[in-house]
Amino acid sequence: MQAIAIIPARGGSKRIPKKNIKLFHGKPLIAYSIEVALKSQLFKRVIVSTDDEEIASIAREYGAETPFVRPKELSDDMSTSGDAVAHAIEYLESQGEEFAYVCTLYPTAPFLQAKYLIEGHERLKASDAKMAFSVTTMPFPVQRTFSITEDGRCQMFTPEHFKTRSQDLEEGYQDAGQFYWERVDKEWSDIPFGKDSIPIVLPRELVQDIDTPEDFRRAELMYSVLHQDSFDEWNTLKKRLNKKEKIIKFSNGNIYFMSIGQNIGFETYGKDQLFLRPVLVYKKLSKTTFLGIPLTSKPIEGSYYFSFNYKKDKTSTAMFNQMRVFDIRRSEYFSGYITIKDFARLKCKVKEFMNVTPSSKYKGNGHASKKLPKKSQS
Repeated sequence: MQAIAIIPARGGSKRIPKKNIKLFHGKPLIAYSIEVALKSQLFKRVIVSTDDEEIASIAREYGAETPFVRPKELSDDMSTSGDAVAHAIEYLESQGEEFAYVCTLYPTAPFLQAKYLIEGHERLKASDAKMAFSVTTMPFPVQRTFSITEDGRCQMFTPEHFKTRSQDLEEGYQDAGQFYWERVDKEWSDIPFGKDSIPIVLPRELVQDIDTPEDFRRAELMYSVLHQDSFDEWNTLKKRLNKKEKIIKFSNGNIYFMSIGQNIGFETYGKDQLFLRPVLVYKKLSKTTFLGIPLTSKPIEGSYYFSFNYKKDKTSTAMFNQMRVFDIRRSEYFSGYITIKDFARLKCKVKEFMNVTPSSKYKGNGHASKKLPKKSQS
């Protein structure tokens, strides 16, 4: 009982030019649907129906087939996805292709997941339904919606529910616009959103229509939140830190070995994913955060550095140019503390460092009191 995936993707998008192949987080939008279809291993063939050679070329690049060019009469603004799919089925059957199920995948579905495709296929096979398709809940009760009349007033669709509590209203669902499984050998006895169809419910955070530039930007933001590990190399560490229940009590002058990353300073300690550096607590900011100064064992001289000893026969150098806010939950262990005398000297050096550091107001030439000259009028 083989299945075919058909992705209708015409080239004449108006509101978002070249929408189907517009880069979405660095990858053509249609590529997401193709890759999930192939990953699911449900399909004998993954076919893109298009009238546009650029779309066809990109589709083939990501593993889909383009065995025909969609006719122009099925590629204008009045044509529907159903027309394109029907043409694709007719073409495949004319070539002697045999299949029991067809799945229409939209090319604008970057949130599509293989597990929901598989669920739809399994539930359709186990039933006598004609279709199984992606749906999601409405974000608000449909019974409390209204239209705006010609004279600019409100008119509820179901005014009898004006005073009904939201929790007492039946939940509504909407088409999620991702996939539509169909059994080829069964005829419709009702409309698609009727008794012949099985709804596969997706969480709302995986659903976003992409019809306008605003929709596109919103979808990209949603995707980056859902896939933070891909966009933020520190996200795995952040999640680990948030699970820490015990918060270390720390004070100014303490020194901790912190997991702060591989490419910080002159050397790293530890191995694998744990990169450590000693950090001096310069100023406590909150229960978990502090302004810290990374240390190095390499002797360095200059206004950006301050050397001192907090361990016997070992010199450490504070690097003011790497001073920033740290989270104590990133500490791995306590290493020691700076003496009161050295800490007082360090504070003086930090003040000197601030005075020679350029800013938007000052030259940064060692005289913090000298403001930058005003630009002459030409």
